[in-house]
Amino acid sequence: MGCSGCRVRFNFGKVLSKVSVFFTMVLIFTYFFYCLTGFCDSAPRTLYSQRGLDADDDMLGGRRSILEDPPARLFPDASHRNRTDAPQVVPQLSDGREESAPSSGIPVSNTFGTKRLPRAIIIGVKKGGTRALLEFLRIHPDVRAFGAEPHFFDRFYDKGLEWYRNLMPRTLDGQITMEKTPSYFVTKEAPSRVCTMNCQTKLIVVVRDPVTRAVSDYTQTLSKNPGLPSFQSLALKNSSTGLIDTTWSAVRIGLYAMHLENWLQHFPLSHFLFVSGERLVSDPAGEMGRVQDFLGLKRVVSDKHFYFNQTKGFPCLKKPEGSSRPRCLGKSKGRPHPQIPSEVLQRLRDFYRPFNHRFYQMSGQDFGWD
Repeated sequence: MGCSGCRVRFNFGKVLSKVSVFFTMVLIFTYFFYCLTGFCDSAPRTLYSQRGLDADDDMLGGRRSILEDPPARLFPDASHRNRTDAPQVVPQLSDGREESAPSSGIPVSNTFGTKRLPRAIIIGVKKGGTRALLEFLRIHPDVRAFGAEPHFFDRFYDKGLEWYRNLMPRTLDGQITMEKTPSYFVTKEAPSRVCTMNCQTKLIVVVRDPVTRAVSDYTQTLSKNPGLPSFQSLALKNSSTGLIDTTWSAVRIGLYAMHLENWLQHFPLSHFLFVSGERLVSDPAGEMGRVQDFLGLKRVVSDKHFYFNQTKGFPCLKKPEGSSRPRCLGKSKGRPHPQIPSEVLQRLRDFYRPFNHRFYQMSGQDFGWD
């Protein structure tokens, strides 16, 4: 009987062992099943657990974390398409290219944070350095920005604020939601529309010598339309009189004082920060310090993040840990400018001089363009 009892206890022990193995396998199977269906992607993780930059982003990539919507690759090798609908259908960049989905095929379920209306907007100016500024800001852990240009306050205002809010990335408490659309600065209706959303919105304007800005603007357009007339034929109403054609957008955008007057009817000057496009190239850390102070952010973005790319002629972000290369603006940035007759450039400088001085007075900053 003693031996019989031993056998019973031995068999009972084997049964318990098999049951334990069975339940362990069930738990493992259930875990993998939920992970494959995306459940695990919504589990809480540390904010910095996946911080890094996408090497294929337009400029230096955007900050990525498990709490963010998957950042789009800003300059994919895709064919150009004309903007025909709002960004919720096909998000597009200012040059008409689509903002593609992330390269990873793994579905990501992002349910953390809240979609909020922007507390700060980079409102201008085109070809001033707005893309560089946005991408420098996106490495700050407390900044979340929509990568494409939503053009809500100039093109898609009729879609409503809820549509606009849904475009924005999710943010946690303490993070700032931002976007940038340079055409807002020159859009007559934009100031009142932004104020209707929130008259406390902080506004950032990146400005650049209006003459070099106009040439850069023309260069970008010429790259898309090689048959474009010469710069001088577009800038001058009549070559003999030398009168400047202010109806040409490349010239009109540079009338910063005129556009700022429109905005000051709805926002006090204290709500604006004017960033020098030239200093954003020569001293990116210094300008970024001013921007971070203006936004009420800790100075995280500093000298250690930048190096100067001699080939492109502007600063790039150093590669983050684990990345194989640094990130700079795409091929569309830093194009060589066409040769413009010196007398045409001088006429433009003379034309802009009184507008520049007026802008210096209004903004309280001398940008030294004369």
